[in-house]
Amino acid sequence: MPEQGGSSGSDRAALALARLSEWADAHLGLLRGLIAGAAVAGVLLLARSLRVTTKFINPLDIPVEFVEKNVKLRGKLHHITEKGLEIEHIPISIPFFTAIQRKWQPKGLLLIRLAGVELAPGATAWLQRELLPTQPLWFQLLGRDSSALNCLVLVHKGGFLSTCLNEELLRQGLARAARIEGLPHHSRLYWKLHKRLLRAELKAVRKKKGIWKEQSYSETLQERISSSKFLQRLKQFVRSSAER
Repeated sequence: MPEQGGSSGSDRAALALARLSEWADAHLGLLRGLIAGAAVAGVLLLARSLRVTTKFINPLDIPVEFVEKNVKLRGKLHHITEKGLEIEHIPISIPFFTAIQRKWQPKGLLLIRLAGVELAPGATAWLQRELLPTQPLWFQLLGRDSSALNCLVLVHKGGFLSTCLNEELLRQGLARAARIEGLPHHSRLYWKLHKRLLRAELKAVRKKKGIWKEQSYSETLQERISSSKFLQRLKQFVRSSAER
């Protein structure tokens, strides 16, 4: 009798397992969907915690860790002004949720200053000629304040090639290498980037491009005369005589 009871229990367990297997086979698509849904939910929670899907419209909204680690963010150019580049931040998109992301993303542009360069006259006009109105680009965070970000701006040129606008302006003689605001001066990254910028500036100096182009003799003579002490005294004498 015990053997029959044991056999009956084993039969019931086997029957239950068989029915579960049949149900799993019949609802395989549902099970895959549940597993995939749980995986996507996990990815969304992770992305949200890391803020990689967040669209930034204010420099102070960007996590401190992003700035400290000099993270590169993707963007799209909208305007070029004397103050800098107005760029729309484009966060990472998650498949199947892109439309929902766009619907709830805030509207606004980030002001990007080109770090480590002092723009010369003509630099803004050059940028307006060289860049497209909706140019995709990357900007590497180096520093920030309440109104703008100090960045290296990288423009994709096809394939694996990209151009750093900061360096290109220096190579064209349209800027001077300057202090990199936002980076600690004793840091390794500061001196690495500063050397890159100085090398780009040196190329323009050697080729006499832009602001480093040699003036003609007449321009040089006129500049010296206009700045001479004799002419300044003469102008003061004329003004004092007119006032009398």
